[in-house]
Order: sequence, then C-alpha cells, then structure tokens
Amino acid sequence: MSAIGSDTQLQSLIELAADDDAARQALLHHACDRLLRLTRKMFHDYPNLRRWEQTDEVFQNAMIRLHRALADVKPESVRHFFNLAAVQIRRELLDLVKHHFGPNGPGNKHHTDGQPADEAGGSLHDETDEPSDLQQWSEFHGRVESLPEAEQEIINLIWYEGLTQEEAAKLLDISVRTVKRRWHSARMKLHEVLSSDE
Repeated sequence: MSAIGSDTQLQSLIELAADDDAARQALLHHACDRLLRLTRKMFHDYPNLRRWEQTDEVFQNAMIRLHRALADVKPESVRHFFNLAAVQIRRELLDLVKHHFGPNGPGNKHHTDGQPADEAGGSLHDETDEPSDLQQWSEFHGRVESLPEAEQEIINLIWYEGLTQEEAAKLLDISVRTVKRRWHSARMKLHEVLSSDE
C-alpha cells in the first residue's frame, strides 16, 4: 500500500475518531506499524529503562493513552495525529522513568553494564552531544514538549520518526530552508539541557 493511500485512509478514520470508539480502534490498528516504529525509536533513548520494560509493553500503554486522548482531541490531519502519538509515547516513557528511577524506584538499586542492541535509533546531534544519563534524557524529552509547536513538530518528524529535512519539508508543505531554521532553533534550545551539567 502506498504512503499516500495509507494516509488517505488514516485521514478518513481521523475524521470519525472523535465521535466513534470503533473508528478510534480502527485508526490505531491502521497506524499500528508506524506507531510501533515511533515507539521503538523513542524507547531507544532510554537504555537503562529497557532493563525493566519491553517495547511491546511501552507501546500498549502509550496506545491506551492515545486512544483516550482521541476521545477529547480531534487531530486536524495525519501529521497532527502522529504529533499527538509522539506526545503520548513521551509521557508514558517519562512516567515509567519516575516509577522505576524515582526515590523509591527499583532502578536505583541496580546497575546495568550492557544494553540490548536490538532497536535502532537515531541521533539529534553527534552522539557526544546526546544526554549521558537517564535524568538528562528525562529532562530532554520533557523539554521537547515545551518547544513551540512548529519546532516540536520538526523534532517529531526528523528525530523521532527519522524523516530527512527534505521529506519533512514536503510533508509540512514548507521550504527546506524553513525546516532547517526550525531544526536549528530547536536544537539550540534542547542543547541547553544537554550542556546544563557541564
């Protein structure tokens, strides 16, 4: 199935989802593969958390959040739907971090030397500029949600979903130059989190 055809079906389901639980279920089912890839991508950035959680569990919980959100929020487009999904996945991951690594969390009593390498992930900057520990990752992903909507969308598309700048520009119907400007601005704001402990 072509991406265009898939997005056309998604858009039809999105228009029905706010008022129809069956449509919400069908929407999540239709977008399942892309949502799972997005979850894997985002979960990759929490290596210590993978000692305690599996991708499928994170995915299922995030989809429950998304299903509930769709009852209250009607995305305007496929692009807005995936932005909403990214928010729900981020929130699920951040809640799991608090649960496992909070003051009384079991993660504080264990040390993990190695991490499974079964999930591919990307880089926002050079790897040396990425957060070095779980606390920084939590702050980083929390900061993503505080970005202006246009910049948060660029982060979602380029970093979380792995699109190129050219692909993001085409999807958003804006120039590559605008994408580059928003990407640079978002990176500069997020770099404050990455360099805060230096």
